[in-house]
Amino acid sequence: MSTPAYPESPDALAAALRETGYLADDGLATAAYLALAMHRPLFCEGEPGTGKTALAQALAQVLGAELIRLQCHDGIDSSQALYDWDFPRQLLHLRTMEAAGSFDATAVEASLYDDRFLLARPILRALRTSPSVLLVDEIDRADDEFEAFLLEVLSEHAVTIPELGEVRAAVPPVVVLTSNRTREVHDALKRRCLYLWLDHPDVAREIEILRSRLPGVPERLAQQVAQAAHRLRQTDLIKPPGVAESLDWARALQLVGARSLDVDSAARTLGAVLKYREDADRVKDRLESLLAS
Repeated sequence: MSTPAYPESPDALAAALRETGYLADDGLATAAYLALAMHRPLFCEGEPGTGKTALAQALAQVLGAELIRLQCHDGIDSSQALYDWDFPRQLLHLRTMEAAGSFDATAVEASLYDDRFLLARPILRALRTSPSVLLVDEIDRADDEFEAFLLEVLSEHAVTIPELGEVRAAVPPVVVLTSNRTREVHDALKRRCLYLWLDHPDVAREIEILRSRLPGVPERLAQQVAQAAHRLRQTDLIKPPGVAESLDWARALQLVGARSLDVDSAARTLGAVLKYREDADRVKDRLESLLAS
């Protein structure tokens, strides 16, 4: 099985990402291009809402690959990432064989651990699927033991299922790991990857993103939303808005018929951009200064 064709330069990758609606600056395009060219995982770190997950989604579109997402959480273990056996179907199969009079214990056991009863979780699916982009989202929420397991899988591009044997990727998946930096990820995992820090875009780039993703948004409204979002990020909020919230806000304003962002329209649509009551209460009293040109 041949390796999928990758863009031939950072500029070509940036142009291809732009076609999907993802606007990459030079640093991001270069890091992503090198990850593809060097066949290394890309470790993306930054505040929530800076486009880490969206980058993996855009890369999958560019490469014509299946996006396979592993959402990490506290307590995640290797079985949740690799595979499990479909116990109810195995039990039904066992009863069917018993009813048919099959008593060869060895044959019965072998038939129970057939591929048809295997529940492939994200990592196993990514190893078996080509081309694929494996998104390991919020790795900082997992524990040290899971990190060590993941490091081994990323090094070998293979796993062993005791009942079936080794599964090795014919073409290794493109791997993107994300972290919101709620804790430090171990150096051993970072050394295996290329590193990329993502910041919130500046106002000019955010305007460009809004115009690209929402072609119908008035230019003035896009400018005002981007400027307001930038100011909100400089405010002491529990959850500063990311680009996704800016897009939601601009879309909400469009839907209520707003051609520009004023105090009234901002107050009515604040739930699209702020997700905590405390943040909304803090901002409502400052909307006029927040929206001042």
